[in-house]
Amino acid sequence: MDLTVSEIRSKLQAATADEFAVLERSLVADTRKGVRQAVEVARRRLEAEAAEERRLAGLYAFEREMAEAHGGGVVLGLDEVGRGPLAGPLAVGGVVLGDGAPIAGLNDSKQVAPEARELIAAQVREEARAWTVQYVEPEEIDRMGMTAALRMAFQRAICAVEEAGISVDVVLLDGNPLHVDEREVNVVKGDGKCASIAAASLVAKVARDKLMEEYDVQYPGYGFASNKGYGSEGHATAIRERGLTPIHRRSFCGAFAQETLF
Repeated sequence: MDLTVSEIRSKLQAATADEFAVLERSLVADTRKGVRQAVEVARRRLEAEAAEERRLAGLYAFEREMAEAHGGGVVLGLDEVGRGPLAGPLAVGGVVLGDGAPIAGLNDSKQVAPEARELIAAQVREEARAWTVQYVEPEEIDRMGMTAALRMAFQRAICAVEEAGISVDVVLLDGNPLHVDEREVNVVKGDGKCASIAAASLVAKVARDKLMEEYDVQYPGYGFASNKGYGSEGHATAIRERGLTPIHRRSFCGAFAQETLF
């Protein structure tokens, strides 16, 4: 192959698995260091792409298996975001995925880079048969406790999807049993195993993060845009110095709270 190292590198960077196999055979006698490095980089890229395809296929296969095992066809995935923060609402996402191709990059929201979450969540919202994000506000969490708040949010999400005209057969819920619905099937760490739960995790995370960024403008000084209401050192210091805002969960803040300034 009478090509420069740069030309070979460009071909390898764009090669599919089949094209790489042909290129690799044609370059077997090329001992140039740059060529050997480019071949190895391309091999690692293709291996990573193949592993990601297998991971993504596994998310969808797991969901199909769960549906078949529980006698249903239409699956609603549910996941919560914001169980532990000192401020802001609890958010529960619910998604019934469509029948199209797998959504690239779909994963537990904690495993997706922030810059990619918006794009993937937008694709979920566009392609899903139904989706919803339901909130439980801080005062409700303080009044009823987190377990009851979770049950209420999950039930609201189920109702919202059904009110959109979707007849749900199986409700896949991330985590331990909450007994929110007779169709409930629990999947521990489901946001990393099941496609619709991962999708629910993403839409809820993106929606709640955006809300906390808006609260950061309304209540400056607490770092809500960066900490999203979690108990970072800076957030705790701000509570001690400024008091609680209306979006704080008072039952979570007793260790370092003073009277609100708002």
